[in-house]
Amino acid sequence: MDLLDPVERGRYEATADPGNRRRFLAGCAVSRVVLGELLDMRPADVPLRRVCGRCGGPHGKVTLDVPAGSAHADVRFSVSHSGEVIGLALTRGADVGLDVEDGVGTDVEKVAPRVLADAELAALRARPAGERPAAFLRYWTRKESVLKAIGVGLRVPLRGLEVSDPESPPAVLSWPEDMDSRHEVRMADTVVDMTHPASVSVTGTTEVTLEQHDTSAMLRAWQ
Repeated sequence: MDLLDPVERGRYEATADPGNRRRFLAGCAVSRVVLGELLDMRPADVPLRRVCGRCGGPHGKVTLDVPAGSAHADVRFSVSHSGEVIGLALTRGADVGLDVEDGVGTDVEKVAPRVLADAELAALRARPAGERPAAFLRYWTRKESVLKAIGVGLRVPLRGLEVSDPESPPAVLSWPEDMDSRHEVRMADTVVDMTHPASVSVTGTTEVTLEQHDTSAMLRAWQ
């Protein structure tokens, strides 16, 4: 708990579900330990900012709060957790969104109509039943990573965003009609902890190249 700043501590204490509290704390720890190594400072001293762009509340996308023009002013990052897995994506010079899903307990037949566009849903249902859970999770991670990268989160319905088929290179095919603007976004698919599908989206036109690291040793060293 000494790792958290006052805003994070308030959010942690206001979270009733023990599992969500634990995941939030782990996400903060991963972010602070990795960024602390990058900035050469104690994890607890890493300056983070959580301000909602719509209401000003302390629940917005977390950012590194350093002066413009400083050596690390172009660093952007995104945290995602699902089950017991925590992922952190870090970039320079572009906004980034990461989503990881474990899919445990997900009723694909029930959830898919709320997540997938009509064409995606038809393609999913055309697959053999055994292939549908993995394909659905790939659709899901791609969509959430895109919306995180452009900073709108789940304010935009997932089914309004259409992405490519899981066997095709990841790409946005169409944007929700009610979005004010379209975005240049590049994506890459990966797997976290060997079993959990994840997708990373980065704003801009440069193709995404992933360099993956296991942060478990860093966390153990900090503890």
